[in-house]
Amino acid sequence: MIDTSILHKAFADRFGRVGIAYAAPGRINLIGEHTDYNGGFVFPGAVEQSITLVISPNGTDRVNAYAIDLQLEASFSVNDTDGPSDVNMRYVYGVVREMIAAGVSVAGFDVVYGGDVPLGAGMSSSAALECCFATALNDLFGGGRLDRMTMAKIGQATEHKYVGVMCGIMDQFASMYGRKGSLMRLDCRSGEYEYFPWNPEGYKLVLVNSSVKHELVGSPYNDRRRSCERVAQMAGVETLRDCTWRQLEELRPRLADEDYRRARYVLGEKDRVLAVCEALQRGDYEEVGCQMYLTHDGLAKDYEVSCDEIDFLVDEARRVGVTGSRIMGGGFGGCTINLVKEGLYDRFCSEVKNSYKNRFGIDCQIIPVLVGNGARRL
Repeated sequence: MIDTSILHKAFADRFGRVGIAYAAPGRINLIGEHTDYNGGFVFPGAVEQSITLVISPNGTDRVNAYAIDLQLEASFSVNDTDGPSDVNMRYVYGVVREMIAAGVSVAGFDVVYGGDVPLGAGMSSSAALECCFATALNDLFGGGRLDRMTMAKIGQATEHKYVGVMCGIMDQFASMYGRKGSLMRLDCRSGEYEYFPWNPEGYKLVLVNSSVKHELVGSPYNDRRRSCERVAQMAGVETLRDCTWRQLEELRPRLADEDYRRARYVLGEKDRVLAVCEALQRGDYEEVGCQMYLTHDGLAKDYEVSCDEIDFLVDEARRVGVTGSRIMGGGFGGCTINLVKEGLYDRFCSEVKNSYKNRFGIDCQIIPVLVGNGARRL
């Protein structure tokens, strides 16, 4: 987490008074990628890296926001129906407008924010930002009356309406509901969830950030969602969650090859999430790792959201003997998530950094995973 004293000082220097601090984390997802908007299961957890803000009402109708990391500022009225054009500030504007639509009487405020969730790394910095602002505005202007799932949906609506990414609910759910020492299985159709203790003795989770960032805004992410929706419609089900393997194979002659492969991945991933839950209950981390590799193969070949750099990192994990590895997040760059035996951890980190630099001429970033708490006032 960013040192909040830096934000407090920046707020005082900029606005001449004291503010209140809030934080919301980024997330990892052990397994269950691109299943949330298909009504399936996901298995995320919050991390200690967070977006943090310092905020105070200002007695006007204007929002004055400063992103300290990006050195970016914006000012807009809470009643503005257009909002700022900069995509980073549209997250702030979108949360404000969606909170108002949910019945919270948001008035003007001053805010400084920043964080240590790597941008573009697949750790959901945008969801952390949305959940941090929703939590703060709910506290300051709503008397805390909105529940966490409502605020998660406000974050999701912000992505849909103001940024153009038709994401599922997983990222915002994890940022809101995270619990230190636990991962969560979320049923994205019913909203039911269950905490699973995460303390894999003899193993560590580590992210490797490829330092390759491809924006999800625009067609690549949304095209895949539309593929899934087409198949679901032809199968006569609401989402691919309810499509069976038999139905998919019967439809295959009528499907575009691309749509078939997208659906094949989703149905396989639905099965893999449940297989991982069963493996965790019996402490079988080798099976967890096997399912992670299978997920990556599906994401790379059928869903086609990987890239050369990410595939190289997963291949290196296999070569070194890592238990499980896969791309994490929406895709097109970002991180791999790796389940590594403790005795192999140092070797893996050293070798993958060297081999990646030799292959691509850029540095990858090693990010140890510590599972943390969800959105909160500090």
